[in-house]
Amino acid sequence: MRSLFRFRRRNPGQVWAWATYDFANSAFATTILAVVFNAYYAGTVAGGSEGTMLWGTRVPGATMFTLFMAASMILIALTSPILAAFSDLSGLKKRMLGLHLGLGVVSTALLYTVDKGEWLWGGILFVVAQIGFAGGNVFYNAMLYDVADPEDYGKVSGLGWAWGYIGGGLLLGVNLIMLRYPGLLGLPEGFFGVQHCFVSVAIWWVVFAIPIFRYVPTAKGKIKRRIGQNLRAAFGSLGEIFRRLRDLPNLTKYFIAFLLYNDGIETIIVMAAIFANQELAFSSSDLIVFFLVIQFVGFFGSLFFGWLVDRIGGRRAILASLIGWLVVVVWAWKLGTFGDAVREFWILGVITGLVMGGSQAASRSLQATLIPPGRSAEFFSFFGISGKFAGAVGPLIFGLAVLLTGSLREGILSLLVLFGGGFLMLLIVKEEKGRVEALSFEQVRMDRAAHEFPQD
Repeated sequence: MRSLFRFRRRNPGQVWAWATYDFANSAFATTILAVVFNAYYAGTVAGGSEGTMLWGTRVPGATMFTLFMAASMILIALTSPILAAFSDLSGLKKRMLGLHLGLGVVSTALLYTVDKGEWLWGGILFVVAQIGFAGGNVFYNAMLYDVADPEDYGKVSGLGWAWGYIGGGLLLGVNLIMLRYPGLLGLPEGFFGVQHCFVSVAIWWVVFAIPIFRYVPTAKGKIKRRIGQNLRAAFGSLGEIFRRLRDLPNLTKYFIAFLLYNDGIETIIVMAAIFANQELAFSSSDLIVFFLVIQFVGFFGSLFFGWLVDRIGGRRAILASLIGWLVVVVWAWKLGTFGDAVREFWILGVITGLVMGGSQAASRSLQATLIPPGRSAEFFSFFGISGKFAGAVGPLIFGLAVLLTGSLREGILSLLVLFGGGFLMLLIVKEEKGRVEALSFEQVRMDRAAHEFPQD
């Protein structure tokens, strides 16, 4: 067990400071994205099952939430590659992270002002907050290179995810006390409303983000240029990623696999609370406890899969987690097969926590292995594109399936295609060969340039 927390050659304090940002921003992932705000927006702000009139059509509250989720993901997908390429060239990872932190914290705090019927104001604030959260993760993920040696990518990545599950789970527990047991804080019943939970996320996020800015250094950019030159270089660098993917065939295959299975993961994160509420009549307190179980199990899942990556490789670890996801989807579709649907759903929560922490930690580690050194932010943002577009398309596909079938259980089958497709694509990825391709990327690029433009 001690080996899980032993790191090669680097300052361990910097590793823990880096991982603490996962502890900080995971409060947004749990309280805002997964449990409290999504249910509050869909059920109260946007009218619940009765919905809101939009362009002459009555749109259910859950669908309204997925529309704003999709909008935020598309905006992030369009902007983050340029920002990431800019940060790699000029050494501004930490500043870019700080900018997105500010956007996320302020807009999350302002969610306190959103009340019933204010679906547009609430949606706009959510989009800005989501940009701060997901856009900032592009730079946070890229800083893995600044704190870990290649041999420790899996372990450090797993530590970050595990620390994130603890942070998100702790604040979720605080929110449960605020809403259900304020007497434990010496306050009268009903003192806190749902909106107070959103303010608590903003405070938690900014306070626990301090260590990464205080203790984690970032590599300086290779070349110092003026702003205009940096922007032109950023666009050129982004275009080069697409042009040079032919030199990274295993990274390309992994990109497609990640696009598919991450689509499924993001959709489950967004829709699980709605599924439990509508199919199983889970109350708000039931949902919070359910997700606390997922957070608790996810902590151990992240550590275990981080260890597993360093033993059997990232690809095999992800494949193992995807088998778990396939079980979750099929069982959720047939929930109640063994008699008690609610009990079975709790079992699914345990499985989900294990594979969610594992697949995310293993994915980040495998990305770090397959990405050429010195181009971390660019390529991490490239994978960010897949995640963001997946975050836009996945919930919309799920919502359309539910609309056509009239059943959340039937609609969930759409996720089987995503996880199954990702599994099959990942089978043809050669991890060791991809590592060699990443290490030799710059040399191959220079050799090709010399061949195409020979010196006289």
